Amino acid sequence: MSGAPARVHNLAAARSQFGDLPGRLVPALDRGDPLADAAVAFLSTCPNGHAVVDAALADPARAPGPLADLLASVAGLPAWADPARLERGSHLFLRAGVAGGFVLGLRSLVLGYAAPAGNKPLAFSGRLRERAPRRLAETARFVAAVCERGGLLPGAEGRAITLKVRLMHAQVRRLLLRLPRWDGAAWSLPINQHDMVATSLLFSQVFLDGLRLLGLQVSRAEADDYIHLWRVAGWLLGAEPELLPDREPDARDLAECIFLTQGAPDADSRALTAALLRAPLQVARGPAERRLAELRVTLSNTVCRHLVGNGLADALGVPPARHPFSMPVIVEALSALDRLRGALPPLDASAERAGRHYWQTVVDVGLAGDAATFAMPDRLARRPHAG
Repeated sequence: MSGAPARVHNLAAARSQFGDLPGRLVPALDRGDPLADAAVAFLSTCPNGHAVVDAALADPARAPGPLADLLASVAGLPAWADPARLERGSHLFLRAGVAGGFVLGLRSLVLGYAAPAGNKPLAFSGRLRERAPRRLAETARFVAAVCERGGLLPGAEGRAITLKVRLMHAQVRRLLLRLPRWDGAAWSLPINQHDMVATSLLFSQVFLDGLRLLGLQVSRAEADDYIHLWRVAGWLLGAEPELLPDREPDARDLAECIFLTQGAPDADSRALTAALLRAPLQVARGPAERRLAELRVTLSNTVCRHLVGNGLADALGVPPARHPFSMPVIVEALSALDRLRGALPPLDASAERAGRHYWQTVVDVGLAGDAATFAMPDRLARRPHAG
């Protein structure tokens, strides 16, 4: 641990607060995903690698070579997975509805961008800054498919999308390691085990706390089940299950340890955050759409500052809105709806249906009729990253 990578900050404080947890996390910065790496190296030699992946996911018996090894490693569910807990975790996500949309876009993703080394693969890919609305819709599609009931079971769409995302990450890692601009001494291995765990926490623990900040009630049992859902998703994404938490207290310790040791936001953090918050302006056409987009940006800025805190929002360059929406009113409205749902069981099922419809609408609008393919990229950004 004396030779910790340059990206690791506040190590002594982390050891004091979290004991041996930094000792488990820091070595993971140099571990990748060998099975996925071998699969994408093989697919790079295939004339139509994307079609090979689609065929293999539809029928794993048709998977060739290293791709077969990857799919065999995630056949079925691991022995520790509990389908009943997965169902309950799915319900929590779906019944959160629009509040979950706020949290995913304006807390989970933003806190991911705040990590000055962990954000580098996305900064180099250029996809958020070049096509922010589509990139955000694809993320929503992935998360909603993972959190759908049965979404991680064999044959489910969420499972197939998750494995495609894993291959996409491996391809990004492969392309980055070929770039002279990739500074391994500063940033460690691209999309390493530490950062895979951090991503899982953004969609689980960070998401849970965001729901609470918006006034939703989340019980300890519900939270544990949702953490469990993302442990299974993280395993499918290539994270080592020994690193992935299964209960909320462990997830909170991991998230806080990672945040403490990651360092302050950098120029890429601010560029990625700005691209996300200003995404509605990219697709606005004409004065009326522009005015509506500006209102959405103002709302996003207001909610983002509430969900990440003013100090981090300032560091990320999130502007204080000149005429902000009232967060107390928004929180009270969401909280009242959630209390009503909890008090009337029929409304609980209705909230799940409404949440499913909400996420489908988010994806449909964001993709504007196109399909989310989650294909392995052939190239990275055309221009250098921000900092």
